[in-house]
Amino acid sequence: MGRYDLRDRIAGLDPERDHLEIYQISSGQEFPWDYTRALEFALFRTYCVPSISKLLAATGEFRDRPQRRYDDTALLMAEMAAHGYDSDRGREALKVVNRAHGRYAITNDDMLYVLSTFVYDPIDWLARYGWRPLHDNERLAAFHYYRAVGRRMGIKDIPESYDEFLSFKNAYETEHFVYSDTNAEIGKYTVELFAAWFPGFLRPAVRLGVRGMLDERMLTAFGFGPAPRWVGVAATAGLRTRAFALRFFPPRRESVLGRPKHNRTYPGYPTGRRPSDLGAPPPPADMPAEFLRSSRQDQGHIDMT
Repeated sequence: MGRYDLRDRIAGLDPERDHLEIYQISSGQEFPWDYTRALEFALFRTYCVPSISKLLAATGEFRDRPQRRYDDTALLMAEMAAHGYDSDRGREALKVVNRAHGRYAITNDDMLYVLSTFVYDPIDWLARYGWRPLHDNERLAAFHYYRAVGRRMGIKDIPESYDEFLSFKNAYETEHFVYSDTNAEIGKYTVELFAAWFPGFLRPAVRLGVRGMLDERMLTAFGFGPAPRWVGVAATAGLRTRAFALRFFPPRRESVLGRPKHNRTYPGYPTGRRPSDLGAPPPPADMPAEFLRSSRQDQGHIDMT
């Protein structure tokens, strides 16, 4: 199999009808490492919105169990991608996600914005650091894939076109990316989580490197000081060198989606486990009522079945 055979296979598929197959090839065979890193930063990006960070701070989960929250999110999204959102395991993963979201008073626009980051942040990452340019079908398939996931989460008013959804994302960030104390709190916990993955002597460099990867809008929303310019230059150079080298690697013959991989909370997952074993605990007893979804509120945007 040639290095670009999978790209050519993608080119022959329909990005709307075959969006799951295209997304599985792109995220599981062509760019698995890049998708993982990009989705980490996509979630990080959502914490720049005060209404999102305020809720996360109130749950205490990022203070007390940041690694578990990271692993739950990553594994549940991987279940849907690996098996399909309408498969047995995919539907079970969606139930876990919807149950967690259904406990809280989350606006539809916040849900819609988070969904948009899952589409466009990996696309932006791969435009800068991918070993090859994304095919148009990969970009459109990502949009159709997450649009299908979003509908199954009960998210309303998902735009019908790629460009319209991107415009929503950009406008939302322009309006809602402002500094708040809870942004800073959740941002600090997240940086410390990333740093904890490395030996102690490397952690100061990791903290600096993360700041070097954030754009000015994110730095302002988190209240982080910018890293020295050379940090971002060095990180970009390293990632582009990696991308260049990967052009000469043989293609990955099998998808890594759904395979057992190292995670700190559920070693060996999915072996012997189900998606229902994942997920956040119920809200803490002292959770302020303003963050909880009451029975009188419209729960139409969350499908709990």
